[in-house]
Amino acid sequence: MKHENEQQLMHEMLEKTKTIAVIGLSDKSYRTSYQIAKAMQNEGYRIIPVNPNVEEVLGEKAYEKIEDVQEPFELINIFRRSVYLKELAKEIVNTDANYVWMQQGVKDNDAYDYLTKHNKQIIMDQCIKVAHAVIMK
Repeated sequence: MKHENEQQLMHEMLEKTKTIAVIGLSDKSYRTSYQIAKAMQNEGYRIIPVNPNVEEVLGEKAYEKIEDVQEPFELINIFRRSVYLKELAKEIVNTDANYVWMQQGVKDNDAYDYLTKHNKQIIMDQCIKVAHAVIMK
């Protein structure tokens, strides 16, 4: 049952999202975050980089923190190590984004529970690019 609901939530997220804020997006083309964000950009999503160490990625201005992003976005995609999730969750609840997608290998049950209590819908430990390829084609 949970698996089916997760598939349904992934579909909803991917269908209703136009802009994805990517926390931890690298400007190095060999990094997984860059490759996945570029693939999502090629699928028609606007990508907003969130990384204090870069000025611009994929032709878009980068922001230092998720709370600094002034433009609208529906989904936050996280490419940070799991150890940072509790801290990030506190910033994420201050955004208007309804959806949070933690990439494969990124997981923290406490952060998940905290975000859920703050009315965020979460996908955890899944690759957004793989899900898009399977669900949206």
